[in-house]
Amino acid sequence: MAAAGARPVPPRLRSRGKQGRRRSFPHGGAGAGARRPAAAGAPAQRSAEAASWRWGEPPARGRARQGERERCCTSRAFRRAGAPWRPWRRAGRPWRCRWRGWPRRRESSSCGTSIPGTLPFDVFVRRAAEVKHKEYFLSEDEKYYLRSVGEDARKDIADIRKQFPVLAEDIHIPEYFEKEQFFSSIFRISSAGLQLWTHYDVMDNFLIQVTGKKRVVLYSPRDAPYLYLSGTKSEVLDVDNPDLQKYPLFVKAKRYECVLEAGDVLFIPALWFHSVISEEFGVAVNVFWKHLPAESYDKSDAYGNKDPMAASRALQILDRALKTLEELPEEYRDFYARRMVLRIQEKAYRNDCG
Repeated sequence: MAAAGARPVPPRLRSRGKQGRRRSFPHGGAGAGARRPAAAGAPAQRSAEAASWRWGEPPARGRARQGERERCCTSRAFRRAGAPWRPWRRAGRPWRCRWRGWPRRRESSSCGTSIPGTLPFDVFVRRAAEVKHKEYFLSEDEKYYLRSVGEDARKDIADIRKQFPVLAEDIHIPEYFEKEQFFSSIFRISSAGLQLWTHYDVMDNFLIQVTGKKRVVLYSPRDAPYLYLSGTKSEVLDVDNPDLQKYPLFVKAKRYECVLEAGDVLFIPALWFHSVISEEFGVAVNVFWKHLPAESYDKSDAYGNKDPMAASRALQILDRALKTLEELPEEYRDFYARRMVLRIQEKAYRNDCG
């Protein structure tokens, strides 16, 4: 039972120790550094982090998500990638945005500190539209980015009609697919100068530019060998000024580029790599739909970026096959790996020259 004057800890932030004793972590992780509940009669101390514990992604079991020491971007990585923002909502409260220390790539050692705090939606929009900030988290020229998510960020898809119903009334989605094929509609806000990493999606989608201007760079799926992939993303962060000493094959990738202004809609086919650069402060909406049979997709995929089920199984089998080849001497391993590549080319590659 909570002590007088202390606020009760949310049930999902409680865990049991090895001896079965219940431990509570109101805003910190387990261990010596975790904060303890307030003693009887002591004023309830709640940090900005603790006050916003109920947001998109629920905490991991046995620890408070906001109590983790999240890694934050260095100033260099921050300017390149911008800060990922996720909307969250408490019952009866307005939409707010919270920054998570979630850099795409750590180019130097992280400072290892936590960036607490939330922003009201109107303040976030104002900051995103500014070039220089009087109030900021890390630097006066930091970038802001919002990508809407579902009520439960792990399970629910983003749907602008549910998260931003008033705004959805002003968005006309082209009728290029059946209603049952609809997957998600994502509301995005980005600062000028912000660039999203080059990646592919497994579903067809529209990028609808509502206001502002974006530059989109695209690469064919056939240029995947030159993009230095890590999962669904390219390791080449700056497509305009790539490090050719580190990524020499990147010059072989054929580049397609277009500029979107307010009212423009770009169709991005599934598996096409694309990098989006915000030339101005802008608002956009992505609409994804399923063009393969529904059973082809991973049912746990809330973001539309997990490989189709059959592709995932094939990649797992390939990983096991490569592990098996390690049992052979180097000369044999090289020979049979080349045979495997030839077999894949013969059986799976398309025969057309497009």
